[in-house]
Amino acid sequence: MIHSIIKEKSTRLFLILGGFFIANTLIAEVIGVKLFSLEKTLHMMPANMTILGESGIGFTLTVGVIIWPVVFIMTDIINEYYGVKGVRFLSLLTVAIIAFAFLVFYIAIHLAPDDFWIGSQKNNGVPNMQAAYTQILGQGMNIIFASLTAFLIGQLADATIFKKIKKMTGEKNIWMRATLSTVVSQLIDTVCVSYIYLYFSLGFSFPRVTAIVIIGYLYKFMISIVCTPLIYLVHNGIEQYLGKEKASAMKHSALGE
Repeated sequence: MIHSIIKEKSTRLFLILGGFFIANTLIAEVIGVKLFSLEKTLHMMPANMTILGESGIGFTLTVGVIIWPVVFIMTDIINEYYGVKGVRFLSLLTVAIIAFAFLVFYIAIHLAPDDFWIGSQKNNGVPNMQAAYTQILGQGMNIIFASLTAFLIGQLADATIFKKIKKMTGEKNIWMRATLSTVVSQLIDTVCVSYIYLYFSLGFSFPRVTAIVIIGYLYKFMISIVCTPLIYLVHNGIEQYLGKEKASAMKHSALGE
């Protein structure tokens, strides 16, 4: 029976899209503890902007933003063929998997480390492996609540807006529903995670957090525009894989769920 299920193209596609969706979200959570300078990465002079009275503001971003566009692209594609219910199911499943992953991280961190392992990488610039291990895997736990809350709200908003725009425009203007839904959901995601974590948890000033939100969202907005052609590329690939008739039936079913 499992062979017949896997052979079904719509089921296999859902597994593939869902796999990328969950994997990218989990990876973004883990690598997101690192902050990087966009200006230095591009060998540019620091922006040193002043926003809301806060000086020295630049494009300092979490590494997680590198692959977040993939998550939003997957959201729109899944919504196109499997509807809001498909996005909701994968979003809740992703939250459960991430929560489980960080529970495992917590347990792993608190297991008694081997003495030899602690100092095994001194020659490579890591004097205490346990401290490094805790800092990398444990730091993400400080923002897990903020991140998962922002993720859920953002994803459900993305799916809802995408569907409403599609009902108004029909099959045309994929770029419009994909871009507008992503732009709005990324704003919600950025605002939620920044204020919950930076303002309420770490005590950053309101103007500083607001400045960070503006810069972070400006970057995400530009990336969402740049990534719009990828929506068409993935969409065309799926149309060829499923066939026009099957793809059309799935899209109509997703729209009228």
